[in-house]
Amino acid sequence: MPLIDIEVIQGVFSDEKKRAMISKVTDAMVSVEGEAMRGVTWVRIKEVKSGDWAIGGQPLSAADVLKLAAE
Repeated sequence: MPLIDIEVIQGVFSDEKKRAMISKVTDAMVSVEGEAMRGVTWVRIKEVKSGDWAIGGQPLSAADVLKLAAE
């Protein structure tokens, strides 16, 4: 039974987008393992507090990510 963790910065993704992530990641796993595994494929979205995620030593906020997505 697969367990997939997705970590994102809190405040970046709406509930609708998180549901889409869960659905699409589940579909991807089922495409590899077979339809019988759909009911036992777990997907968790873990949200990291804005500013508690860093790249290259620089903290990244939800506003930073949203700005990048808008470019």
